[in-house]
Amino acid sequence: MQCIKPEQPHLLEVMEWVRNPKVFDIWAGPGVRFPFTAETFIHDLKLDELHSRVLIDNGQVVAFGQTYQRLGYTHLGRLVVKPDLQGKGVGTELIKQLMAIGDQEFNSKGYSLFVLKANTRAKKLYLKLGFKVQEYPEIMPLADCLYMVKDMVNDHEPAA
Repeated sequence: MQCIKPEQPHLLEVMEWVRNPKVFDIWAGPGVRFPFTAETFIHDLKLDELHSRVLIDNGQVVAFGQTYQRLGYTHLGRLVVKPDLQGKGVGTELIKQLMAIGDQEFNSKGYSLFVLKANTRAKKLYLKLGFKVQEYPEIMPLADCLYMVKDMVNDHEPAA
């Protein structure tokens, strides 16, 4: 599987995965309009500001995620796996590749993300990958959310 910068056809596919309002609410976070058009969806992803990637397997888009720096960490956001591939290791691969990209792009003390408290499947994955729930040091930007952090083992290697 390869993590690449998304092109418009990739984003249009991801858009279809989050078209359902319940899925959208779990995924989008603030700043993404709903209902959306292709134009508003792509605009609201802030592709020029955030490091956005799609995970490609055998020529197919299988996942999407973004990284940026937040409070000294490489923050992972808007993580989504193609619905029929959830629970098959794609999310693990996406997160590992996004962390590696963060290691190249940022000088961070580790990795962070937000997860809705009700999203038990995602929380279980993040815990398995070494993320731990922490108190968010500012006003929590999302309701009913947990802040999770994974610290670096040393200066250059992600924790196992």
